[in-house]
Amino acid sequence: MDDQERHGRGMQVRRAVLGDAHVDRAQAKRTSLTKEFQDMITRYAWGEIWTRPALERHTRSLMVISMMVALNREQELRLHLRAAANNGVTRDEIKEALLQAAIYCGVPAANAAFHAAQEVFEQMDREAGAAS
Repeated sequence: MDDQERHGRGMQVRRAVLGDAHVDRAQAKRTSLTKEFQDMITRYAWGEIWTRPALERHTRSLMVISMMVALNREQELRLHLRAAANNGVTRDEIKEALLQAAIYCGVPAANAAFHAAQEVFEQMDREAGAAS
């Protein structure tokens, strides 16, 4: 597969996982500084790693959530908490991942993640209610 094919596959997966609105915003915000970085993550994170067949997207989502807790990357955590629903991850499964993170990453990191998850879920519920 060449880079153009990898980018195309990556963009399909990126849109499926993160949603068109997020990807469209990210694409619109590209600058001469960030354009190459956006292209790289589309090709490699999404087109190379997220398309590998050995792990389902569901599992990958839970892994990313756990890693974002461990690395204290709240903005990315919030993004992937929201995106996890697109991969069939339930809120109970996220809760279990955050409890696991409390043991292996530390209670303060998990505490912050639970707060972020609560806020993200409340926002998602409000958005779902407004769409009804």
